[in-house]
Amino acid sequence: MAKSASEPEKRPGFFSQLKTLFRFTREIFPWLPWAQLAAIVAGILVGLLIGTLTSPGSILSMVLWGITGLMLGLLGAMILMTRLSTSAMYRKIDGMPGATGHVISSSLGRRWQASDTPVGINPKTQEAVYRAVGRGGVVVIGEGARGRLTRLVNEERTKVQRVANGVPVTVLYVGHGDDDVQIKDLAKTIKKLPKAIDKATMAAVIRRIDSVSQSLSSLPIPKGIDPTKVRAPRPR
Repeated sequence: MAKSASEPEKRPGFFSQLKTLFRFTREIFPWLPWAQLAAIVAGILVGLLIGTLTSPGSILSMVLWGITGLMLGLLGAMILMTRLSTSAMYRKIDGMPGATGHVISSSLGRRWQASDTPVGINPKTQEAVYRAVGRGGVVVIGEGARGRLTRLVNEERTKVQRVANGVPVTVLYVGHGDDDVQIKDLAKTIKKLPKAIDKATMAAVIRRIDSVSQSLSSLPIPKGIDPTKVRAPRPR
């Protein structure tokens, strides 16, 4: 029987997601299985040590503490994989057009508003400018060669300053230069900006900027990054 068109798509199960996460992370960190095994063994040994010290000669105590240690080891292995998966994701997208949009649209939290669509772009070279608005003011982020981004960045900064007078505008460049911010540190750098405006002002700034922003629907958006493929999947 054919499936109903309205039937919701079946989501992958927990173990399926876990397997995908493991494979994704192992591509970047081939030593992951050995590190996880070491964490599990260490947990078991710690459990057995506690059992020996608390109830010498008790087999039941040793078994229970051994199981407890196993559980702690498995938890440690999971935490290790989850943290490494984030690093793996950043390594995969580093240097890809559109990586900045992916990060600011998914990693800044509720205190910031940003889109994965650039607010300015060079169609020929794919240099792009992104914007985030939050309690720290407005952040203009350039992605690509800094020399070719000067005009786009200045245009965006001027537009923001014109409609949001008095609101601090921070300019960041994503890259590996001395004054650049690496993609793995981008969200952290933006979140560290000191609070400069309240929620009401933030909402007003967003409305003003949106009202003067030109549609980019006719311009090619940088390709080369598929969030569904490079984002580290997390078990639910």
